[in-house]
Order: sequence, then structure tokens, then C-alpha cells
Amino acid sequence: MPKADLDQFLSATVAPADKWKLLAPYWPAVRNTGYAQATRLAIRELYGVEDLSPATIRKVQSGYEQTRRAGFYRHILQDLAKIESCQVNSLGGAPFHESDMPTLLMQDLSIVGMFAGPNVGGLAAPTGIAVKSLADWHRVIAWWFERYAQYAVGVKSQNAYSRDIDYARVPAEQAEPVFTKVLQKEPVSAGERKLLEDHLFWVAVDQATAHGLPVKLHTGYYAGQNSMPLARLRANAGSATELCRLAPDTKFVFMHICYPHYEELLAAAKQWSNAYVDMCWSWIINPVAAKDYLKKHLVTAPANKLLPFGGDYIPVEPVLGHAIIARRGFAQALAELVEEGWLSLGGALELVEPIFHGNAHRLFQLAKKTEVLKRVAWGR
Repeated sequence: MPKADLDQFLSATVAPADKWKLLAPYWPAVRNTGYAQATRLAIRELYGVEDLSPATIRKVQSGYEQTRRAGFYRHILQDLAKIESCQVNSLGGAPFHESDMPTLLMQDLSIVGMFAGPNVGGLAAPTGIAVKSLADWHRVIAWWFERYAQYAVGVKSQNAYSRDIDYARVPAEQAEPVFTKVLQKEPVSAGERKLLEDHLFWVAVDQATAHGLPVKLHTGYYAGQNSMPLARLRANAGSATELCRLAPDTKFVFMHICYPHYEELLAAAKQWSNAYVDMCWSWIINPVAAKDYLKKHLVTAPANKLLPFGGDYIPVEPVLGHAIIARRGFAQALAELVEEGWLSLGGALELVEPIFHGNAHRLFQLAKKTEVLKRVAWGR
């Protein structure tokens, strides 16, 4: 689809029927992908529509407008998708979002702006700290953790979209001159930028560890199109093991199974006690590969190192379709392992509750966080 057509398709001012005209030439080519299957399942469950076509577009639009009422997040996520709670990475300016539904939309504390850039103006202003040195910036980072760590379920970085996750332990004295250049808006080289990012990454991670928060890192496939350097992705799993070595007390959650390099990430999860694998997004990137990963994980690495699903959407509706795909793939993986003789039927069924429920509760301390979030001032 040409960019001009895509911009029209995503525009809020274009009528649904006209959007279908833009999509129609491409829909047959993509309707069987994981992305499109999640959408098709969602519109089937929500609006009673089996597929997109000229005859159904108006019914989809009407169903969307009728569904989008106060409380529709809970209805879609909990009543229909049977999801207990979500973990949200705020994409806004602040590292933490004070959600109106704090026990449903649990929040990560975003650390990207703490080390990439860093976002001095945006993050320092709420703290009241005048940043004139690297030590001052350390205090800003500490302020965000002191304020929100008790409410956050983890910390999150998607910095792998810009670089590999090969963060070295860089002493403050080496990072200080580069940070001074950043404050003075002087140019810094790529090597200097990496040195500063590496130092500040560990400042944030060490804060997370001190507050008992797992560290979630994007690995593997990129969202979007025409932007992904595959060679960089290939390095992610190896770099992940070095992070585990450098911080043995930190629980690292490596997201998206590092697709397409999931065999390497599985090896990391098997080898390193502080490596966990989150299958979020993977079921719609490649549902067959996700099922393949799950089968291999269950006969290779500890089952308590696995988080089997995450919707990974901004809009809520497609999460329903994604959850259906994930449950189907999970059932297929278990059935195949039983049929192939790797698991007994009883042994397979015993894995369901711990993997779908227990692992996340334990890793992210969900019972404790829920009790704290029930009492926050910003909830309703």
C-alpha cells in the first residue's frame, strides 16, 4: 500500500466505506497472517462479522460504535478475553501513567528516557531537581523509582529498536564528560553516545533491582515496515546472556521470543537463572513459530521461566483475537507433545494454570501490587 493511501487509511476523517476501498486490493494477500487473523477473530466475537468485505464494513463500524462505551475495556479484556489484568508500557512523555483503572491496566515504569537521550527536560521537571551534573541526573532517576516503584509491576525498555542491548558497565567518571556535552548541547560521537547510554542503563536497572522490579527488554522483530536491520536482531540473544551475567540479581524478561532468533533465546533461558521469556506479540507475528517455541521451551527450559501471552496492542479490541490465537496455539502445542510422547495428558494439563497464571503472579508480585493499587488516589 503506498504511503499516501496508508495515511488516508489511518486518518480519523476518512469514512469506513472509503477505507475499505483502500484496503480491498491488499486484504486477500494479508488476511491469513497472524495480524489479520487476530482482527478477524475480534470482529467475529465483538460484532458477529466473519470477515471484512463491502457487505460487512458498515456492520463492523456500527458494532464498534455500539461497543465503545464506558466500561468497554473491562468488558473486552475480562468478560470476553478472560484476562485478569494487563501490563501497560506508557508511550507518553512520563515514565509512569496513573491509570484510572490501576488494577486492570497495571503499569510498567519506562526507563528509556532515563538513559536514551536522555530526556533531561521531560523527566527532570516534575522532580524539581536542577540537573547540572551526572550526579543530579542520578537523583532524577532515583526520584522516579522512589515515587512509582511500589506501584509498577516492572520496568520496560524498547531501546532495541535503536541499537543492540549490549550495555556495558561504564563507570560514572567515564560517562560524566559525555553527559556534560549533552547538557551543553554539544555534538557527541556514536561511541560517546553508547558509553553514556550504557552507564545510565545500569543506573536505572540497578534501581529496578533494588526495588524488586523485573526488567523487560524488547528483543527481536520490529513493528512497522522497511526499518529492521536483521543483523542487529541476531545479536540480541547473545547480548541478553551478557546482561544476565553482569546482573545476577536482576530478573530479565526478554520479550517477543527474540523472533526470528527464538532458538538462541531459548538457550539463554535454559542456561541463565535470571532469564525469562515473554511470548507477547509472538502469536500474531508468526503463530506457527510461537507454537514451535512453546513446544521446545516446555521440553528444554524450566516452565516457570515462561510468560505465554501478551496482547501487545494500543487499541484494546484486537487483544481479544490475539488471546484466542494464543490459547489455540497453546492447546495445540500441548496436544502435540502428548501425541508425540513427550508429555502425559495429566502432565500437560498440570502446566496450564502455572504457566497462564502462576508465573506472572509470582514474577511480578501481582497479589501485592493489586492490594497497593486498590488504595491509590488516582484510581476510580
